[in-house]
Amino acid sequence: MSVATRPTLPPPALLRATCLAAAVGCLPVAHAGESYVKVGLPGAVVGYAHTVNQQLGLRVDAGTTGSMTRDRTESGINYQVKFKYNRIGLFGDYFPFGGRFRLTGGLTINDTALTLKSKFDGVTPVTIGDSPITPQADDFFEAKVKIPRVTPYIGIGWGHHAAERGFGFVADVGVSIGRAKVSIRENLTENYPGLITQADVDAETKELKDNVGKVRLLPHVAVGMSYRY
Repeated sequence: MSVATRPTLPPPALLRATCLAAAVGCLPVAHAGESYVKVGLPGAVVGYAHTVNQQLGLRVDAGTTGSMTRDRTESGINYQVKFKYNRIGLFGDYFPFGGRFRLTGGLTINDTALTLKSKFDGVTPVTIGDSPITPQADDFFEAKVKIPRVTPYIGIGWGHHAAERGFGFVADVGVSIGRAKVSIRENLTENYPGLITQADVDAETKELKDNVGKVRLLPHVAVGMSYRY
C-alpha cells in the first residue's frame, strides 16, 4: 500500500533568490562595447569605450590637430609659429547618478609643442634683450614650448553610459595638467660677439616664457557621436 507524500516547498530565502534571478534575467542587457568619434580640441578624436557596470566605464582614444603654421610677432621679432597637438588618452568614467552625466579622470600621453622660428631677412633691425642688431637671413633665434609627455587629466562629460545598441551623443570638457617647458636655440651670441651677450638671450627668453610659455592646462573640449554594439 503506497503512501502519498506531500511535495516539499523550497525555503523562503531560496524562493526569493530564484525570483530575483528570474527578474534580473528578464532585464535588457546593456551592450558593453562602444566606438566613437569627436571633433574639437584636440582636433579629430576616435576611440573605444567599455562599460564595466552601470556606474563605471573605461575608455581609450587618440586625437590630433595635425600641424598648423602661422606668422606671429613676439617682442619685436617676426616668427614662424608651428603648433602640433597629438595625444592618446586613457580614461575612467564614473556616472554618479546612473545617467549620462559623468566624471572623468585619467592620463594623456602627449606629442604637443609650439615652435617659434625667427624670420630674419638681413634688412629689418631687431632688439635682443637690450641690444639692437640687424640679423642676416642665416641667423636664427628659435624657441620651443613643449607639454610634458604624460599628464593627468580631469573633466566632466556626457554619454558613454551603459545602454542598448545604437547611436548616441557624447561630449567632453576637461584639461590635461602639466607645466610647459621652454627651450632656446640661437647663433646670435656666436655671430655677434660683443653685441649680443648671454644676458641678452636670457632676457629675450624670459619675455617668451612670460608671453607664450605659461601653459599649465591643456584644454579638451569636444562633441561627437558614438555607436554601441
